[in-house]
Amino acid sequence: MRYVPAIMASPSSSKTFVLVHGAWHGGWCWCRVEERLRALGHVVFSPTLTGLGERAHLRTDTTNLSTHIADIAGVFTYERLDQVVLCGHSYGGMVISGVAERAASAIASIVYLDAVVPVHGDSMASLVPTPVRAAIDTALARGERTVPAPSAAKFNVNEVDRAWVDGLCGPQPLDCLTEKITLTGAYERIARKTYIRAGNYPNPMFEAAFARVRADRSWATHEVPCGHDVMVDAPERLTELLLAAS
Repeated sequence: MRYVPAIMASPSSSKTFVLVHGAWHGGWCWCRVEERLRALGHVVFSPTLTGLGERAHLRTDTTNLSTHIADIAGVFTYERLDQVVLCGHSYGGMVISGVAERAASAIASIVYLDAVVPVHGDSMASLVPTPVRAAIDTALARGERTVPAPSAAKFNVNEVDRAWVDGLCGPQPLDCLTEKITLTGAYERIARKTYIRAGNYPNPMFEAAFARVRADRSWATHEVPCGHDVMVDAPERLTELLLAAS
């Protein structure tokens, strides 16, 4: 769906944001950030990836990472987007890295929000901590095609919003987590790169990614004192950081 800003900004100040959710979530998780960005006159797209959220009925046994990369690349193509601030949360880091391979010239800034920053040949299954890897292995052993969502408490979502998040998260297509990504380093060549770490969510995968990019002077890095779902726990601060990244 195309979103029109609530308050029109001047052409020189209005920005375009594409926000990509993580595993088990949907476009719904960005609502608080969307509201803030649109109120400032910006254009925001927060598509739900195939097989999740309101598009859960479209999930098939072949839904995979490539499907999700195509979902977001299609938004760029059919909305004729350019000079985009592209943000991916968690698993969404895999997706936006793949989108950069197809649409780097249309991306002005790329933001990894407590996200995976993959290298060629990585899969989520090869990077995730042991408990998530065990859930993937269990699904594979049983011949299942999805991995159930962890509780919001596991993501250290604030207590008030846990029921909301639990009620909307759903199973993640298994092949999204096992497919290896093909990269040439396109996202690394984007001029403006930002990593935002959720400081109250201990996780070795994201800690390693944060440490790696923080050592690279071409990246801007920030830490927000909240749980993994930064867009839920700290929408005001995240909005500020997305605007800074633009």
